[in-house]
Amino acid sequence: MGASEWNEEGRIWDEDHTLLEKSQLDKCARAYEADSSQSPIPTRMVSNGEYMPAPQTRQQKNVEARIQELSEFASRKLGMDRRRFLRSTGGMAAAFLAMNEVYGRFFNVDPIEMFEPAAYAQAGTPRDLFVFDDQLHMVRGNLSGGSGPPRDRNPGAPLRALAQGPTASGYRTNPHNPGGLPDENGDAWGIWNPALVGLPNLSSNFQIVQFIKDVFLDSQVTVGLLSNVTASLVNEGQQAIRLPGEPLIHSARNTAEAARAEMLTAAQTAAARNFVNDISGSTRLLAHGLLYVGKGNLANIREQVEKNSPDSWKGYNISYAAKVDDDPLSLMRQWRHDDEAVAYPTFELIDSLYAKLKSAKPGFNNICVHKGLAPGPPDPIRGHPADLPKAAKDWPNLNFITYHACIQPAFFMYDSLREVKSGKLREGVPDISWTTEYATLVAPFPNTYAEIGTTWASSVITFPTVAAHIMGQLMKIMGTDRVLFGSDSVWYGSPQWQIDAMWRFQIPEEMRRKYGYPEFTEEAKRRILGRNSARLYGINVEQQFNPVPQDYEQRMPTELKKIMEMPGYGADNMSKVREKYAALGSEPSNTRYGWVRTRS
Repeated sequence: MGASEWNEEGRIWDEDHTLLEKSQLDKCARAYEADSSQSPIPTRMVSNGEYMPAPQTRQQKNVEARIQELSEFASRKLGMDRRRFLRSTGGMAAAFLAMNEVYGRFFNVDPIEMFEPAAYAQAGTPRDLFVFDDQLHMVRGNLSGGSGPPRDRNPGAPLRALAQGPTASGYRTNPHNPGGLPDENGDAWGIWNPALVGLPNLSSNFQIVQFIKDVFLDSQVTVGLLSNVTASLVNEGQQAIRLPGEPLIHSARNTAEAARAEMLTAAQTAAARNFVNDISGSTRLLAHGLLYVGKGNLANIREQVEKNSPDSWKGYNISYAAKVDDDPLSLMRQWRHDDEAVAYPTFELIDSLYAKLKSAKPGFNNICVHKGLAPGPPDPIRGHPADLPKAAKDWPNLNFITYHACIQPAFFMYDSLREVKSGKLREGVPDISWTTEYATLVAPFPNTYAEIGTTWASSVITFPTVAAHIMGQLMKIMGTDRVLFGSDSVWYGSPQWQIDAMWRFQIPEEMRRKYGYPEFTEEAKRRILGRNSARLYGINVEQQFNPVPQDYEQRMPTELKKIMEMPGYGADNMSKVREKYAALGSEPSNTRYGWVRTRS
């Protein structure tokens, strides 16, 4: 490279798309030049030019060398060149075998799969597998508020960057690992979903068009549950009113104000569900209602039931979503499951409505609440599981489904791996905050269930030891009938990679012997991947599920595009004024303007 190609700051010209200095690049090489292995999985950190890549670890070198040895042996036997072999299912089998040898036997793979595509297919995810993904996400087309760059207004961007790895545009480092701590593969920023590598990180990735493709065309999801998030804070551009001296960002006063800050409203969730089911002629998508609790929000619960017909409920203890009084100016706050004055009036209403609706909505009594994924000390308001036993006991007709299985660390499981290695035990198993405690607390209550969205995605590739302990503990303590699969997609792309990983995954025999974990059998996987949720939502797994047609985008009516706020179909100015007026909770003033006669 000639000197003329470097700028005054010692960085390569923009056409090479790198921010590395010349002294840094002198220590690097092009990935395609340095890595001649052509492995189907990455075996070293690959930088997109925005940061200095870490050196290849000893374990990564061992995996790479073993893949090369296996591929050379198998390709000669098959009479093909090594590069072609590595692009086949045999190459992927070789990668699984190499990882098992280096990291431990976490993936179910047999050497014959390197030679027989039929054997690889037979050991892979069955094509007739019933999959119920009980945590799916999308966003509305026009996210309200926010004055920063698009990725700061898009809640999916940093989560997609996690799964995409170092090629995520707009990020120089792992957004959820600021300390640069290593995972089990030695990476500070490993790749969860290889299918995302090199793709742009755009808002459209999380909107309805791409959502339908990722979930129903590119994965084996049979039935999905579209989730949503209760708005916690609103900013100046979203709030209907702001009192003197009030901060620019604060919790909402009512659900109408909160709706302006929601990633996906209850009405949009229901509209997406209805469209998917209508065009497929099957029950392929269910919809969450937004669980705003407290006596001041009871009218909203009734309104959602009447207008949106939710299939179950989704809430957040850590969200400012509880209206505890009838004061129109008071702000909503965080809440607990066992708060008799705040949560119980809402549970009572849902319980009474369930008695009337359960034949049409068998899952209406499912109370799904985000817990965990909250760094910091155990705080009962921020997702710690201590509030669940009393609520589960007091409301036996309701099912309490804890999303993320209450894992405490946020997205990067280094702390959980450290806890596993520390030797500290709870009930004879490694004490993983807060999942182990959660499982032991709720085990006696059959109406409690652990959902593994994000917890599974964030551990199975980068922290397989943690994934094995979590699955082992949940099955041992709660039972295989009370663990539910969720992918938290489409934050992490199509959910297929998580489905495939679960079907191949196994708990090492030595770990099972030491801690009494059950074997992760095919029957257990079928229950967790779909049958358990099907039971909770009254879905007959043997019924015919028609496919979502490939021309679904052309079938979208204009009204749906308006509801979902797709580009070019947003509300006009008058509609926005009316929304703001409604958010104020205003009533007609009956004020007359002009003159009237008062004297003769």
